[in-house]
Amino acid sequence: MGERKVLNKYIPADFDPLLVPRSKKPKDDLVTVRMMLPFSIQCSTCSSFLYRGRKFNSKKEAVKGIEGKYLGIQRFRFYIKCTDCARPITFLTDPKNADYEMESGGTRNYEVWHDESKVNAENEKSVEEEEKLDSMKALENRVAESQREMAEMDALEEIRAMNERHTRLMKGGKKGDVAEQVLKAREDQVAEKLLDLNENGLTKDEEDLVQSIKFGKAGGDSTDAAVEIHRLDEQDELLAEKRRQEEAAAIMNKQTQRNEEDKKKSITVPVFKVKRKKKKISSDTTNTSSSSTVPEAKRAKVQEEEKKAELNPPPEEPTGLSGLLGGYGSDSDSD
Repeated sequence: MGERKVLNKYIPADFDPLLVPRSKKPKDDLVTVRMMLPFSIQCSTCSSFLYRGRKFNSKKEAVKGIEGKYLGIQRFRFYIKCTDCARPITFLTDPKNADYEMESGGTRNYEVWHDESKVNAENEKSVEEEEKLDSMKALENRVAESQREMAEMDALEEIRAMNERHTRLMKGGKKGDVAEQVLKAREDQVAEKLLDLNENGLTKDEEDLVQSIKFGKAGGDSTDAAVEIHRLDEQDELLAEKRRQEEAAAIMNKQTQRNEEDKKKSITVPVFKVKRKKKKISSDTTNTSSSSTVPEAKRAKVQEEEKKAELNPPPEEPTGLSGLLGGYGSDSDSD
């Protein structure tokens, strides 16, 4: 097994390469190539999609004729078959656009970047034609292009200066001192800005403005009311805070009183008057009952009670919720 790993193989002295049989050329100069689809394809027969990057055992051949070469570059044709209906699909190389070109058997799917490059090329061509026809337009385009180039050069110079500053910081000391140097540079910048500030943190103009304001009684005619201007201290702030708290408490009290009044109005119950039914005993019924079941003494007693009831009517019943409940409790048919 060791002889298959050697780099130089034994060639006998009487070896004649002309006697070695030549291999047969492939039919129609077709070469089997394992490749992936360079773009997505939709089959024209079964409308199935073959997506970009799918691997195929394709057949490759050189394109013959006038379109076989572009500027001396050979073009090739690839044959594949649809995975669903086995229809042959062919596409060509396109060295002019550094791309592939669909030939037959399917349609190429839409690709944004492909159209974008095409549109950009068309726009450039149209701009060139406009510049040829209109000299003022060409001058404006050149001015705009020069301004853009100047802006790019300024940005590039700024980046270079920043990189040089960083390299100086890195070379100035050890790696551990880089952070300290950056902080020191930052503090120096802040100190330069604070040089113009006094102990109160004000600039000279602000301090002059404060000094120009005179506190105390305002000057002027005697007819004007004396106005005193003074600074607010802690006591004044406490008084103002107390005043605000009192106002807030008064507002809360008014709100609670209003809520209580609304509740009282909503709790009121409507008053219903309940009248008792007076029992009327007719003379005919009393006569018949007395003659049959009630004795004469009892009948006389009943008549006296009826007269008293007619002379002394019952008192008026109380109104409200208590009267309503009392009326229902006293009314009974057991008498």
